[in-house]
Amino acid sequence: MKTWSMPIGAGKSEMRPCALCGSLIFKPALECGGFSFVKCKNCGLAQRNPQPDKNEILTRYSDTYGNDYLSYELENEAAFLKLQQLALKDAGFSRLEKTLFAAAKKLYAESPSILDIGCATGALLASLRDKGWRVTGVEISPGAVYAKNERKLDVRDVPLEENNFPENSFDVILASHLIEHLNEPKIFLEETYRILKNNGSLFVTTPDISGFQSLLFGSRWRSAIFDHLYLFSRRTLSKMLKTVGFKVVSCHSWGGLAAGVAPKTVKKVADFLAKSLNFGDVMIIYAKKPLAEAQRRRDAKF
Repeated sequence: MKTWSMPIGAGKSEMRPCALCGSLIFKPALECGGFSFVKCKNCGLAQRNPQPDKNEILTRYSDTYGNDYLSYELENEAAFLKLQQLALKDAGFSRLEKTLFAAAKKLYAESPSILDIGCATGALLASLRDKGWRVTGVEISPGAVYAKNERKLDVRDVPLEENNFPENSFDVILASHLIEHLNEPKIFLEETYRILKNNGSLFVTTPDISGFQSLLFGSRWRSAIFDHLYLFSRRTLSKMLKTVGFKVVSCHSWGGLAAGVAPKTVKKVADFLAKSLNFGDVMIIYAKKPLAEAQRRRDAKF
C-alpha cells in the first residue's frame, strides 16, 4: 500500500518549528510506528517532528540506500514518466509549452529553458530535450550519474541551493515528489522563485493529505512514510507558495484508490470521482512568478 521508502533510520534528528508559520505548537496527526506526523495548531501544516537533519537525509539518498533507490526508479521509470506527463497535461503544461516556443520563434530567441529538480534518472528531461527544450536537472541520488552517463543530460548532483544558479535563469521549473522530502520547503521555494524568470512557471507535484485516500486510511496512507518530512494539503502548499511571492494558477489531483485495495471496477469509479471532484491522492500545483513591476510597465507601453 505505501510508497517505496527507505528503512526507518535511527540517526541524528531535531525538532523543527512549523515550516509555514513558524509556530511551535503542534497536535498529534498520524502515528506510523517508529515515527509520527504532527499538525501545526495555527496553520494546519503536517510535518514530521522530530525529523532527520539535512546531512542524515543526504547520506541516505547518496550512499546508504542510493543504489536501491536507483533500481526502484529504473524498474518503474516508464510508469512514472507517463504519470508525470499526464499530470503536466492536466495542469496546462502543453498550452504553456506552445506559447513559449511560439514566442521564442517570433523573437528569434533561444528555445525555452526548463529545470527539473529531483529528476531521478532523467526520463522526463530526455523527453523534453527531444521536443526542443534547453534542459537542466538536479538530483542527489545515483540517478544523477545514470542521467549524465546514459542520457547525456546536464544534471547537477548537489541540492538546489548549492548550485548557485543566476537569478532569472529558467522559464519553467518542475519539482515532482520532492518538496515533501525537504527539511526547509519554504527556503526551497524561495530559491525556485529567485532563479525563475519573471512570469516563469513552477509545477509542484506532491501527495495531498486532504485527499480521499489520506482521510480513508489515516496512518496507513501510502504517503505517510519515513522519507516524507511534510504532508501538504492544497491549502497549506498554496499558502506557502503565496507567502514566497508566487501566484497560484491552478491545482489538480488524481488517485482515488491504490491498486489492490478494491476490485478494478470500484477503483475505476473511485479514480474517476477523485479526479473529477479534485479530491485525489496526489496533486500538482501550477504557480507563476509575477512580472516585475518595472517590466510590467515597460510591456504596457508596447
